[in-house]
Amino acid sequence: MMHWGAIIVPPGYTDASIFKAGGNPYGTSVTQGQDGKPIEDVKDAVAYQVKRLVQVVGWIKKGRE
Repeated sequence: MMHWGAIIVPPGYTDASIFKAGGNPYGTSVTQGQDGKPIEDVKDAVAYQVKRLVQVVGWIKKGRE
């Protein structure tokens, strides 16, 4: 993805919610049940990833002003 200019924002091990959701340092992954709902409880980890992404975008935007 970096070849196309993508900026990768991994969550790393920066919040306890990442460990709770399985400890994947590359981002949250989840298995979907037949009912279409996630099997694992990953809502906190996903919320943290969104918060971190918005934070990094803010840094980039601030640097361009």
